[in-house]
Amino acid sequence: MSTPVEADVTGAIRDALLRGEYVPRQRLVEADLCEQFGAGRADVRSALRQPAAEGLAEIRRNRGARVREISFAEAIRITEVRRVVEGLIAAGAAQRVSRAQAEKLRDIGADMAKAVADGELMTYSDLNARLHGCVRDIADHETAEQVLERLRAQVVRHQFVLSLVPGRAHVSLPQHQRIIVAIVSEDPAAAEAAMRDHVASVVEALRTLEARQERAS
Repeated sequence: MSTPVEADVTGAIRDALLRGEYVPRQRLVEADLCEQFGAGRADVRSALRQPAAEGLAEIRRNRGARVREISFAEAIRITEVRRVVEGLIAAGAAQRVSRAQAEKLRDIGADMAKAVADGELMTYSDLNARLHGCVRDIADHETAEQVLERLRAQVVRHQFVLSLVPGRAHVSLPQHQRIIVAIVSEDPAAAEAAMRDHVASVVEALRTLEARQERAS
């Protein structure tokens, strides 16, 4: 069982990894982490196990820990699995959505449209994450949520890069609006299809970025 300090450090390191504060392959030096988070070496060492289990970091024998680099090819495979799980979640949300939750989805959709119109890509990216989180909360499918959280954590850096691609928001906005309409209409089949189509679009966008990277190398 983890100590309170270890749990706090685990959360702090995980959050820093998800925010992209460390670059791929960067060494996670225990002494530096101890100073950064005000914790002992034993707590830091134990705290690194969770990010490693989630695929965010890797611990190598006698060489310490480092940020795990996830290639575009792996990100694509992960997103292909997400397509199935997120479709399941969207269908569940359509079966459980309340009037208040439906209104919240509509409000997020309206804010997303405004962000695109205003060219606020970072705001749109934040609203994108908020929308998907709201759908997960409505579905209330604990097992699917646990699976999805681990998958999402591993590709968060790629998702951020993708969100800043010129024109991407204009492509994804109508996809998100379709998801919202299907869920508030309480149509599970339509919600699942809309979500799957959206995530399939993400896969194709990642493939495009992978091809660009290969041409540049």
